Amino acid sequence: MSVYWVGDVQGCDAPLGRLLDEVDFSPSRDALYVLGDLVNRGPDSAQVLRRLMAMGSAVQCVLGNHDLHLLAVAAGAGRLKPMDTLDGILHAVDRPALLDWLRHQRMAIWEHRVLMVHAGVLPSWTVAQTLALAGEVESVLRGPDLSDFLHQMYGNEPAAWREDLTGVDRLRVIVNALTRLRFCSAAGKMEFASKEGADAAPAGFMPWFDVPGRQTADVTVAFGHWSALGLLKRRDVWALDTGCVWGGCLSAMRLDADGQRELIQVKCEQAQRPG
Repeated sequence: MSVYWVGDVQGCDAPLGRLLDEVDFSPSRDALYVLGDLVNRGPDSAQVLRRLMAMGSAVQCVLGNHDLHLLAVAAGAGRLKPMDTLDGILHAVDRPALLDWLRHQRMAIWEHRVLMVHAGVLPSWTVAQTLALAGEVESVLRGPDLSDFLHQMYGNEPAAWREDLTGVDRLRVIVNALTRLRFCSAAGKMEFASKEGADAAPAGFMPWFDVPGRQTADVTVAFGHWSALGLLKRRDVWALDTGCVWGGCLSAMRLDADGQRELIQVKCEQAQRPG
């Protein structure tokens, strides 16, 4: 048995298929974790979802900002953007099944001693707190109030976590941290305007994983989202978004039965302009 963590697929089904073929992935034997942004910008978002759905319990995914964007557009709570490539899902015969499967995915996962999120974890959050807060959002995504939440999900405020937050403000901070975070201050205030690499942090901010005293520094956090950051393999963080949809690579980390880790990459033919 091998376990795989894959960075942002973003609708690039052909590279995903090549990667799974290259490692001889077997749903009956192996496990696959996808680190969010399954859809959008690439050419085959619907087929990505169908491929993952077909593998059943062998696949677990965390949701990214593009996945939540799809759910919002489908609910009438968001608008398609010029570079979106979501029509294949929105007009699909199996649209209800695709969207239902998507909203039943996770916001954070802890397995194999790896914490999985799409973007980041606020420095004050422990593993247990991250999973509990992710669970609050998951309950809303799967419940009858989904549309109401999606209509209020967007926004950059509050920019920092407080234990006394309630309602939409509380959920928005959780979503923004797990699906949009790149830079934050030492006190955990999030910054969303900057999308460049780690060396381009705005004054007073730093990459979330470099905040001194981060409560998850003693475990490995696997994430995607930050293509400008590129591949990062440290004891405490794996950054696996290597810009497949922008003409880079689709990257996966493999953990084999002997505990050995190996990076696998396949080239992606997609070459859109980042945005």
